[in-house]
Amino acid sequence: MSLPPGFLDELRTRISLTDVVGRKVMWDQRKSNQAKGDMWAPCPFHQEKTASFHVDDRKGFYYCFGCHAKGDAISFVKDTENVGFMEAIEILAREAGMTMPARDPKAQEKADRRTQLADVMEQAVQYYRLQLKTNQGAGARDYLDRRGLKEDAQERWNIGFAPDNRHGIITHLREKGVAEELIVASGLAIKPDDGGQPYDRFRGRIIFPIRDARGRAISLGGRALDPNARAKYLNGPETELFDKGRSLFNHGPAREAAGKSQQLIVAEGYMDVIALSEAGFTAAVAPLGTAITEDQLRLLWRIAPEPVIALDGDTAGLRAAMRVIDLALPLIEAGKSLRFAIMPEGLDPDDLIKAQGAGAMQKLLDQARPMVSLLWQRETEGKVFDSPERKAALDADLRAAISRIQDPSIRRHYGDEIKNLRWTLFNPRRDAPKKGGFQPRRPWGAPRIDPAQATTKASLLAAASGEVEDTLREAVVLAAFITHPRLIERFEAKFERLDMATDDHRAMQSVILAFPGEDSADLREKIIADCGARALEKLFAQNHVQIAPPIRQPENGELAELCLTEELAKLEAAQGARRELRVAAAEITSLVDEGLTYRLNEANRARFEASQGKGEDKGLYERADNGLLIEREKKEAFAALLKQIQGSSGGDE
Repeated sequence: MSLPPGFLDELRTRISLTDVVGRKVMWDQRKSNQAKGDMWAPCPFHQEKTASFHVDDRKGFYYCFGCHAKGDAISFVKDTENVGFMEAIEILAREAGMTMPARDPKAQEKADRRTQLADVMEQAVQYYRLQLKTNQGAGARDYLDRRGLKEDAQERWNIGFAPDNRHGIITHLREKGVAEELIVASGLAIKPDDGGQPYDRFRGRIIFPIRDARGRAISLGGRALDPNARAKYLNGPETELFDKGRSLFNHGPAREAAGKSQQLIVAEGYMDVIALSEAGFTAAVAPLGTAITEDQLRLLWRIAPEPVIALDGDTAGLRAAMRVIDLALPLIEAGKSLRFAIMPEGLDPDDLIKAQGAGAMQKLLDQARPMVSLLWQRETEGKVFDSPERKAALDADLRAAISRIQDPSIRRHYGDEIKNLRWTLFNPRRDAPKKGGFQPRRPWGAPRIDPAQATTKASLLAAASGEVEDTLREAVVLAAFITHPRLIERFEAKFERLDMATDDHRAMQSVILAFPGEDSADLREKIIADCGARALEKLFAQNHVQIAPPIRQPENGELAELCLTEELAKLEAAQGARRELRVAAAEITSLVDEGLTYRLNEANRARFEASQGKGEDKGLYERADNGLLIEREKKEAFAALLKQIQGSSGGDE
């Protein structure tokens, strides 16, 4: 929905930021000056005792000098209430006495219809609540009591009971003047295809209201009391009001709790969510009768960046976890992922909390595993990799899974983690032998290297990898983008893939990627705000940065583009070579790779070629990948490096 021009300006004029913020904080009367609209309080976004949160009522902005939270009334409501942009505007508009702009007639008609259906559903919720308290609800009350849900909890969750009566809710709502068509459209009753009389959908079941993020009743879920019932749990059908693939049980309260730093937990069903919430884990939700859908994943990520999926530890629970992983892999990105808390076999969250208490549940949440861990488990558990073919099949399966990740940076990090796990599986490290104890047999031809020699050689490899040179190149790239920000979009993918060498470089890289298209002055201000003036001054004070063409000639965009093309290509190749050198250094220490010398030659050859300034010549990388011979001079230079390494171990290698 678009807002007419001037609506937001009028809204900000009518509301007082001090009043909006004042609902969430206690003002520090000593520091605050209400007459000037200059107010101070402990920050509502992080725990603190001092008043570092400042509100300038006249300008309509707030800023925390502790956690650097900043914004206006709309952003404050969004962050504290954990709602979307339009919902925050609706909340503020109601407070200001402003009417939200009218929608088009069709949209308004649709909204009115949904309001009617929601009202019918709310009447049904109240009817079923009353039925729970009658003699017919005695069995349901006993069941809830055995599950640990006392009367106050039943009230909080509006739990009810549908008697085993074919026309209970229909008769009740008709007496209230509700049209039969609305009763059927809401999903409360079923109309036979043969044209017979409608009858109640929910019979002989404990009723759980399903509400949307705004708290409106949109459907019902029913738990059968009869153990022989065809379906243990029954949800309402898809209606104009209820889309089960886009809804979550306990959505609104969980969103609010997650906005107050509670961990968002995704459980399997109503009782698990209720048990979690009653035990203090109030940011708990559940899908509604279906496996988690893509739309529900997006809903979860709007609530919290890394929800924890809490599943039963049996075979079915693990299968469900794997389905979620397959669904999530193409969707994950920086700041949007999942973790998995696998329950002990035979227990769900409700059982675990009853048996061992909330502390046991918290421990499982703290130990929740990342997606890559379960992906690795799925591909390796119960399998034997005792032949090259089986190892190759594992590699193919893992490559296929990782290739589905759209974000190149995350895809690269998954590859690195899988590489580490694969190394551990196929090359298990032995404990260092004790003096006089059993000495593991060396592979044929492997050199005798003591730990000190291995450390020396690994250090030489690191020194030879050109890390210092790469750090200097990074500085030139950062300064060039800050000076020529219009080029960021052109090189964004390559720039994002770089692993920056220092904290300052990583921080500036993040700001540059977050604000593409800014002019140079604005970009510098954002870097100073996020990284500090000292970091920016230090970057541009370096001699090699000052003499770089993009900095010396800031008006020459074409020259800057050529320079960035060359420097990014060199960094990309050099960082790949450096990773190979690090693996090689580890292999020297563990004495496991018979092809070590070849790999060192290949890694350094690629680095030498990259240093020749051939820009984005794809042939350069293809030659490196295919292992073609390098020039005589480069061979001789690397032979000298190997000779130096060999000398440190007495010439054994």
